[in-house]
Amino acid sequence: MSDAALLMDRMYRRQRYIYDATRKYYLLGRDGAIAALAPLPGETVLEIGCGTGRNLVAVARRFPTAAVYGLDVSSAMLATARAAIRRAGLDGRVTLAQGDASDFDPQTLFGRAAFDRVLVSYALSMIPPWREALKRAIDVVAEGGALQIVDFGDQAGLPRVLRAGLRRWLAAFDVTPRDALGDEATALALERGARARAFALYGGYAVRATVERPGRRVASSAAGPVPAWTGRSIAP
Repeated sequence: MSDAALLMDRMYRRQRYIYDATRKYYLLGRDGAIAALAPLPGETVLEIGCGTGRNLVAVARRFPTAAVYGLDVSSAMLATARAAIRRAGLDGRVTLAQGDASDFDPQTLFGRAAFDRVLVSYALSMIPPWREALKRAIDVVAEGGALQIVDFGDQAGLPRVLRAGLRRWLAAFDVTPRDALGDEATALALERGARARAFALYGGYAVRATVERPGRRVASSAAGPVPAWTGRSIAP
């Protein structure tokens, strides 16, 4: 087992049982990112860093014709995800695998090289080599497909005292907001012949980003168009 897997297993061995009940109050913007996936009938959706499976269940229910896949480095979290998927009656719709977000082979794990839609939700802020994980996420998007990202933002629009307190609190859980996420997603997308758009939410508390690869028509976002990255905050 890798160091990353051991670390995540230690961190979430007990937290996983209360994770969804507590995180729903501050992992903001997840449902908007899920809505923006908007896969066409029969398309595939991969969540990288799927954790407890909360998002996978939401994706499978919202898009009943999609084939859904989940990847996580933590065996403890995957055990919780499997139980959640089973309770939801979605065993036949969701496929799980263990792997490192920054270095995984989807062909080996899932039997396919790319996915029509990819989701990364509040995972990059917990992955030390987050740029490598972002690159990998872009690279496994199929031609004409899209990657949706939501994570903690730079909090630039929040009061200084609140921002400092939030950062200290997140650090206690080994969470580090990636202040350059919007710019990095844009730069990496351009390197790969793709395009990226991003915007801040709730005074920069969170950031949403979309990376689209050229190819067939990308399905229209169920959450509406995403403006070009400016670092500014807009209404969610």
